[in-house]
Amino acid sequence: MTEETPGFDEKPDVPSGATPEDAESAAATSSNAEGAAPAGDASVQIAGLTAQLDQVRKALEERTADLQRLQAEFQNYRRRVERDRITVKEIAIANLLTELLPVLDDIGRAREHGELVGGFKSVAESLETVAAKMGLQQFGKEGEPFDPTIHEALMHSYAPDVTETTCVAILQPGYRIGERTIRPARVAVAEPQPGAQAVKGEGSEESAAAADDKESGGPDEG
Repeated sequence: MTEETPGFDEKPDVPSGATPEDAESAAATSSNAEGAAPAGDASVQIAGLTAQLDQVRKALEERTADLQRLQAEFQNYRRRVERDRITVKEIAIANLLTELLPVLDDIGRAREHGELVGGFKSVAESLETVAAKMGLQQFGKEGEPFDPTIHEALMHSYAPDVTETTCVAILQPGYRIGERTIRPARVAVAEPQPGAQAVKGEGSEESAAAADDKESGGPDEG
């Protein structure tokens, strides 16, 4: 049994009769072959790491898109909740003030008859102040044009001194909150006299004809 002699490295097989240059060339080829294997393994590892990096990058983009979508949905939800909260508040205030309108009507009638005096006057004014702070606005004045969107005509008449349908008396004031009308103003309206416009037009034509005659020196004498 042959024992290896320690302290000596194995040499590549060199054909007998080879020169020292041939031996060095064989040794270099062997060394290059041994070093090529680690280089190939490194390329495979780099390719694997690159593929993993691409997968991680893709997963990160998907999670980022999911997070942005959830954030947008949350913002929309919060806006809807805020809008619904404001709407519910406005409806609650409108319902409360609607229930108080008969009381405000009584206060108005008492003021017209001079009965709003003493402690009752103080309480009534405090109530009107609170209603105004909650956004309640009164509308409806005599002499304003009739608007069917905010007026309710309870009485109708004709008048020679109006040129359009006009509110001539406020039977019950109207109330609104912002742009929302919670009760129309109940009014008496007057319209122009039938035929008044025609008579007025004829009078205007006669006046114009008389003016023309005057400018031309009057009608010719026969």
